[in-house]
Amino acid sequence: MITLQQIDAFIEKIPPSPKILKQTLALLDQGDLVQAAKVAQNDPALNAYLKELVNKPLYGFKNEVTNISQIFGILGVSRSQQAAYNYMISLLSPAKWKLFKLNKSSFYDLQARLSVDWHKITAHLQIEDKNLQSAVALLPASIIVSEALFCEKIEDVQLLRSVDEIDLNTILQRLCNMDLFDICERISQKWEMPQNIADIIQASSGIKPSQNETNNKLGKWMHLLLFYTLSKPVFIEAGLNDFIDFQIDYVSDIYDDFSTLMEIS
Repeated sequence: MITLQQIDAFIEKIPPSPKILKQTLALLDQGDLVQAAKVAQNDPALNAYLKELVNKPLYGFKNEVTNISQIFGILGVSRSQQAAYNYMISLLSPAKWKLFKLNKSSFYDLQARLSVDWHKITAHLQIEDKNLQSAVALLPASIIVSEALFCEKIEDVQLLRSVDEIDLNTILQRLCNMDLFDICERISQKWEMPQNIADIIQASSGIKPSQNETNNKLGKWMHLLLFYTLSKPVFIEAGLNDFIDFQIDYVSDIYDDFSTLMEIS
């Protein structure tokens, strides 16, 4: 059994806190895009990450965007904050993944897909809350923590997966008495996000609905987004779709709306 102290030790590393990154996030939280861009320009690694992220085809820019001020200006405050969170997570990403078949490129692709589509959803729902728009960054963070936890007991995990059809969430619960969404909640607490973020994250599991109608509705949208994203061939191959057990009855009232928004035929 992996203890809560071990889990917190991993989570404590999220996010790393380079001085420039902390200043950038503080300025974004104040809504000051101009000063945030000026500060961010002093971190070459942050610059390189943002350029690689936003120039992925998913973002839909016709011409390559290379200037940080331009990137922040195009993304706006909330999406720039989300990109900064994604960068913090990438700093903790393992150089070599052992359990999940991921690499730097596919992990960045996961971040980009979730970010772009969650922005599409929050825009559709007319949500402008920065914390809500950054909430989707919690899933890639929890996948990194889960990889680290699984690697602590890699032989046990591989044995369980080989002899029985046990999903990853069940294995995670057996190892540390927490599932992926519990880990997301603890990371949200580490980031000092409002409590409603944790409530929405738990609801997105599809099996822990929120008593708050608004949070529950957002949880349904996130549940669909996670299933939709992790069902992509690259993430099925990576083994990530084994985390999400699709709960069709839970999301039946918004499924058609989601399909139309994501242009699912």
